[in-house]
Amino acid sequence: MPIRTAIIEDDFDMRHSFERTIELEGDLELKGSYASVEAFLARPEGLDGLDVVLTDINLPGLSGIQCIAQCKPKRPQLQFLVITVFEDNANLFNALCAGATGYLLKSASAEEISQAVRDINAGGSPMSLAIARMVVGSVQQKQANNALINSLTKREHELVQLLSEGYRYKEIADKLDLSIETVRTYIRAVYGKLQVHSRTDALNKLFER
Repeated sequence: MPIRTAIIEDDFDMRHSFERTIELEGDLELKGSYASVEAFLARPEGLDGLDVVLTDINLPGLSGIQCIAQCKPKRPQLQFLVITVFEDNANLFNALCAGATGYLLKSASAEEISQAVRDINAGGSPMSLAIARMVVGSVQQKQANNALINSLTKREHELVQLLSEGYRYKEIADKLDLSIETVRTYIRAVYGKLQVHSRTDALNKLFER
């Protein structure tokens, strides 16, 4: 049975290119092509009769990420392949958290796109090389951050948590029944372990802000 595929892309030329990519493959079947998420959601068939959806992120009205977040709970077996010009951590992880299972850049070739549709339908998670590197880099950064967090003492953990909640040194001192100078000593120790010089840098490093 051919892999039933839909496209959501507002750029006419790009949408037509994706359509041709699907139509030229004998094992893929184009079941609809839409310029917006709203048009896709309004299709009479709903989400039934689809295996894979190719979607952009930056669309008029609802975004591709919002589309995935709405549709995935309704039909978990439907696979979403994001194809976008956006190459950044925020969009990547928002899309993956929403339920996307593949992520390609629009610079991908027609062959790469059609193979990605096959892979994602077979249970894979196709990604452009640049995106895969971002994922690996983010995992490595998270592991490094976890190591930093684990290097803090229990008291230092408490101080960092209060800092992240916006408490001032005087308020932290009162809350933990410490002197302000003791709080400053702890904070300097935390900064030293994290190799930073400010509250903002420390929180950014620990919590990937």
